[in-house]
Amino acid sequence: MKRLHLLVLALVALSLAPLHAQDGAGGAKPQPLPPSPEVYMGRRIAQTMHYLGAEWLTRDTREREERATLMLENLGVEKGMTVCDMGCGNGYHTLRLAEMVGPEGKVLGVDIQREMLQFLMERAKERNIENVVPIHGSPIDPHLPEGEVDLILCVDVYHEFSHPEQMLAAMRRSLAPGGRVALVEFRAEDPQVPIKPLHKMSKAQINKEMVANGFKLVEEYDELPWQHLMFFAKDE
Repeated sequence: MKRLHLLVLALVALSLAPLHAQDGAGGAKPQPLPPSPEVYMGRRIAQTMHYLGAEWLTRDTREREERATLMLENLGVEKGMTVCDMGCGNGYHTLRLAEMVGPEGKVLGVDIQREMLQFLMERAKERNIENVVPIHGSPIDPHLPEGEVDLILCVDVYHEFSHPEQMLAAMRRSLAPGGRVALVEFRAEDPQVPIKPLHKMSKAQINKEMVANGFKLVEEYDELPWQHLMFFAKDE
């Protein structure tokens, strides 16, 4: 029954999402996708989570398992910021970030699946949250405004980027002066973390890929139960 409910919502999303989702400058035609590597810098790229599995993102046990509140409290988010929730899904973190930045700030919710953006905006409407901007990104371009984003949050999503180099280049261009990227990934070093190895990353692998794409590690937070939280800035 839940799966049928999601399918119905998805059909609605296909008709309504163009009214909400931002497709880049002037609704330009989609860019042709270059070939996607199966393996990047020694790491096998995982498949993107399908929108029919969206309810897993808001499961009742997530706060206890991941301590999302603790993670959000340690991002350094302030009122008035422009924050991007990359791979926002149905908005588990997006809506809380919107409250954190306040009405003078905004949260850019980026996802490559229009259906996820529809779920996000339905949840935002239910909560009377008006400072969320849905953006329909592509696998090579999140369509973020250049030089304006104070923080890009990637929670369990970077390892699913089919084109990591193109995405990281676009993210780098979008950062405002002093802007940072916060990567949250399940710890590959810890066999006790009950996640498939394909959906985990080690600190060494994260750092290797980010440094190779023009970023530098500026801060780490190691108190989450299952995940790394690593902050990167542009390496000028």
